[in-house]
Amino acid sequence: MGILLSISRMIDAVTRFIGYNVRWLILAAVLVSAGNAIIRKAFDSSSNAWLELQWLLFGAVFMLAAAYTLQVNAHVRIDVVSSRLSKRTRDIIDAVCHILMLAPLAAIMIWLSIPFFWDSYTGGEMSTNAGGLLVWPAKFLVLAGFVLLLLQMASELIKRIAVLMGVIADPEPQAVHGHAPGDTAVGGGHNE
Repeated sequence: MGILLSISRMIDAVTRFIGYNVRWLILAAVLVSAGNAIIRKAFDSSSNAWLELQWLLFGAVFMLAAAYTLQVNAHVRIDVVSSRLSKRTRDIIDAVCHILMLAPLAAIMIWLSIPFFWDSYTGGEMSTNAGGLLVWPAKFLVLAGFVLLLLQMASELIKRIAVLMGVIADPEPQAVHGHAPGDTAVGGGHNE
């Protein structure tokens, strides 16, 4: 179990680094959007490339932050039901759902995304919009996002099993309605 927990810590470190730093892409998307709007209004000029770049940046945030959202336990759940269950029961439900639902979904999406991305990359696929961007970076983000999500799911599964076996203490603070103790942020997660 020690080797698995070491692997889990490495996955967590990668996920944390990517998830924490991808936030800067939101700023980039806002700046691109504002710049595009100013240029369009002031100079009556625009480019589909700017619109597609906004879309690409938003997609990157969404896909690359999904694993981080799982790691910090900030994903959507039905608190009305889960808050009434014991922590051990919630850990068992999470482990079973990770194995039966999340793992197959992520694996299928990876399997389907590889040729989806590769065909676009090798073919130099371009947007059908005039002045548009290359398409393969967006398709790569789908693949990368699901690879990260599958890896983080494995890490979460390792930690849940270790907690259930009593090998490690619960790494997650006892949450109340999706918020960690002392967390005042809306939507849960943690403050850094």
